[in-house]
Amino acid sequence: QNATSPIMEELIAFHDHALMIIFLISSLVLYTISLMLTTKLTHTSTMNAQEIEMIWTILPAIILVMIALPSLRILYMTDEFNKPYLTLKAIGHQWYWSYEYSDYEDLAFDSYIMPTYFLEPGEFRLLEVDNRTTLPMEADIWMLISSQDVLHSWAVPSLGIKADAIPGRLNQAMVASMRPGLF
Repeated sequence: QNATSPIMEELIAFHDHALMIIFLISSLVLYTISLMLTTKLTHTSTMNAQEIEMIWTILPAIILVMIALPSLRILYMTDEFNKPYLTLKAIGHQWYWSYEYSDYEDLAFDSYIMPTYFLEPGEFRLLEVDNRTTLPMEADIWMLISSQDVLHSWAVPSLGIKADAIPGRLNQAMVASMRPGLF
């Protein structure tokens, strides 16, 4: 699915940025290898030149900084918590998830996977549930994620969120959807 949150849009842009750097490095290395295999010429003064050693020491450091700075910015953006509009607690169980809207009294429900024989044409196996979680659009939602029994993973890729649900531990994440849809 396409990105529906600002965090996921930033992650996709970072992926494209890093992929372009990797593509350029790979092209340069492939060109150098093919040049070395096809030509018999060697330059003896470059075998022990300190200028080249300086270049191939400093250039990778600059490339790593070019990758690390956007990565750190996105890392801090994912941990930024604004004043949430809503708090949703997701509790993983062995075969289902429980959701609690903490801002409202007695607003909780369980969400079970739909059996394959109940699926309508066009619905996805192991992704359809009997009770979907409804979240407001263009609002910061504070997710509290935990587990009752075993390790689980609560993920919505189009929102750019994936958090582990661990028994006895309460993980938190911020979610914001910028467009309506089923994710």
